[in-house]
Order: sequence, then structure tokens, then C-alpha cells
Amino acid sequence: MASNRLREHNSSKVVILDTSSIMMIFEFKIDLEDQLKDLLGSYKIYIPNSVKDELIKHLKYGKEKKKKLAKPSLKYIEKYEILPSEGIADDDVIILALKYKGFIVTNDREIRKKAKNKSLKTIYLRSKKRLAIE
Repeated sequence: MASNRLREHNSSKVVILDTSSIMMIFEFKIDLEDQLKDLLGSYKIYIPNSVKDELIKHLKYGKEKKKKLAKPSLKYIEKYEILPSEGIADDDVIILALKYKGFIVTNDREIRKKAKNKSLKTIYLRSKKRLAIE
């Protein structure tokens, strides 16, 4: 079902968000949607279910800073489609980006490194204010 909806947006680029990218919106007051539009033009955001689960864990068990960022992050992702995923959030982001030939938005160095090794494009926060493509 989700894959059919992805195919409907052929002209749109697929963007997969990880946990760090969602939380950075609130930590650094980034307008993610406007900056993605500037970088990519038309796009469609998807979030792996495991990323949502990770945000819930941060809300329940995280240190104070992560708890504080998790609450608005969970509210924010309600407007996007959550894709089924079964593994660890970091791995699921890579798997879905490969499956749909999408971009990964992340500030996680390990994910960026893994993505680069798999020839995936990543979008990351540069100088705590602008998104850049790697």
C-alpha cells in the first residue's frame, strides 16, 4: 500500500527522516520543509516506524534534553506517512532510502558514512542553520 503511494509521486523526490533530523527542527529552529524545497524542489517525506518508536523511547526514558525535543518531534511527524519497518531505526532509514532511491536527512555521522558507502545522498545540517546535500 505505501509503495503504491510512493510511485504516485514520481516527480517528487523521496526524503527519509531519521530521529536526529526530526529533533534538529526544534533544537536549532530549522524550517525543514522550506529548506528541502530549496534543495530538492518537489519532495515527499516519509518516516520509518522505528524512528517514531525511537522518539517515543526518548520521550519516556531519555535524558532531559532529548525528552524535551521528543515531545514536539512526535507531534510534528503526525503529518507525514509512517512507513512500516522492523529493525533498528538507523538501519531502517538506509533500507528505505535504498528501496525508494531517496535522500536521507540526518545529522548522525554513522548513518552518513553508511549511506555514502551505499551511494545514497544525505542531507545534513551545516553550521546549525542550513541544510546541505552530501
